[in-house]
Amino acid sequence: MRLTMDPREAALALLDGHLAALPTETVYGLGARADQASAIARVYAVKDRPANHPLIVHIAGANALDSWGESVPRYARTLADSLWPGPLSLVVRRSPAAADFVTGGQDSVALRVSAHPIMGEVLAHLMELTGNESVGIAAPSANRFGRVSPTSAWHVMSELAHFLSDDDVVLDGGECGVGLESTIIDCTSSQPRLLRPGAITADDVARLTGLECPAGSTIRASGTLAKHYQPSADVRIVRAAELQDRWSLGSGAEAPVVGLLAMAGINTPSGVVRLASPHSAEEYARVLYAALREADVLGLETVLAVAPEPAGIGAAVIDRLNRAAHSG
Repeated sequence: MRLTMDPREAALALLDGHLAALPTETVYGLGARADQASAIARVYAVKDRPANHPLIVHIAGANALDSWGESVPRYARTLADSLWPGPLSLVVRRSPAAADFVTGGQDSVALRVSAHPIMGEVLAHLMELTGNESVGIAAPSANRFGRVSPTSAWHVMSELAHFLSDDDVVLDGGECGVGLESTIIDCTSSQPRLLRPGAITADDVARLTGLECPAGSTIRASGTLAKHYQPSADVRIVRAAELQDRWSLGSGAEAPVVGLLAMAGINTPSGVVRLASPHSAEEYARVLYAALREADVLGLETVLAVAPEPAGIGAAVIDRLNRAAHSG
């Protein structure tokens, strides 16, 4: 595994069938050529990801939509034209270019155009190297399956160093600006449906398309299992009013075992480690995964999370906290 800041080096690794951990505005992805079965197989192996769990294919622009998808509805094109590049994945009927090894055996494929300039540079280099303007990079989050997604190159290396080969690359693009995975919209029928919440909301989709965007679909998609995004620590969602009465641990000689993630202005109980104090739902999203990882670095047993209000990206934060706290 090599750490680099050169997008072309990452593109060359992908060209040769190796893996490249790549920055996006949401989280870091573990990238492979979306048309190379052997490279995609390594993504699944490195992540220990179930074979029927589909991947998201990153493309350079909306002009590649018809190369990977078929019978794309007009509302999906509206969303692509309005919100790409951005933290939005669109699930459409797949074309022959999207093979079973990418789609998890489904007749659909998830596509996204990242707003991170470095991801754009990698795709541009890969297009030049392959002569294919529709080349795609399949890039699920660069972590072991079910664990906390990485928002920095250090997170990737600390988790995957023992699973990557000497020819694989980690491309350092700094910390991710959004911090939560992309919104996923099912566009395989006459009405859009929300599969995974993110920075782009169902209200945004409805405003742009004139169509309601209810939650739920039979399509399998990344990050939709009830138990996901989990640190080793036990995550518990609590109300601010509970903190002082139930979680003040006092000051003893023993190392702290409980951490707190809550909006600024909420006091930290005695004996509890403050992991983050975001001032907005957007900041909460940006620091969430780093805070959960810090809890494991500190060896904490429990993370208490006071959720933000469920407006905007706050709904996506609550979704991730619920999955991190799920014990089933």
